[in-house]
Amino acid sequence: MAKTPGDSVGRASPGRVVRAVRIQKGWTLAELAQRTGVSGPALSRIENGKMSLSYDKLLKLSHGLGVDVERLFSESTSESSGAVISGRRSIMRAGEGKVIETAKYTHAYHATDLLHKKMVPVFVTLRARSIEEFGDLIRHPGEEYSFVLEGAVDFHSEIYAPVRLNVGDAIYFDSGMGHAYIAAASEPCRILCLCSGTEADVIDAMEGTAGTAKLATGGRPPARTSGTRVRKSRS
Repeated sequence: MAKTPGDSVGRASPGRVVRAVRIQKGWTLAELAQRTGVSGPALSRIENGKMSLSYDKLLKLSHGLGVDVERLFSESTSESSGAVISGRRSIMRAGEGKVIETAKYTHAYHATDLLHKKMVPVFVTLRARSIEEFGDLIRHPGEEYSFVLEGAVDFHSEIYAPVRLNVGDAIYFDSGMGHAYIAAASEPCRILCLCSGTEADVIDAMEGTAGTAKLATGGRPPARTSGTRVRKSRS
């Protein structure tokens, strides 16, 4: 008889991993219920292997616990299991990417099909040509590495004096520090950014709205806001 996805999920019994991660983080069942939207009694049954899991519940648990779905099926429940090779991959063909346009930047986010990435890869086309046009500096949790692909970039921050970056130059910095990339050449100015924060944090910082962040993590697209365009297009 052919196996259905529900059969394999039911026999996988990831409840012990849920319990181990919850205890590891010092959370009660009630706290995990608030984070996942799964009731306390249901969580108790899950942890004790008395309840099969739909894919929807697996996603809720992975989001709430802050782990990848495959971690719930790991043989190890220790923290070190996070370093186990999971075999994840995401291929983005030339011209693909989830594009968000603002007055400051055009962002093309890659690997948006992967949850809980360790880094957020973004191709950025700079639009502002002065710090006055850019406006308020942006900041988000984590660290950031940027490599200049085209044109020239003036990097501004709230701590250091502005610095000019040309093609082939790169910068690595604490992205919790207010910062801005300014186009410093008449031709297109593009950079590749790798951010260690979450995708939602990075998008929130660019937009200043919580709603936009849902788009890149599979949520419903927010209502259109002035000066902002979200589209699937070529990077």
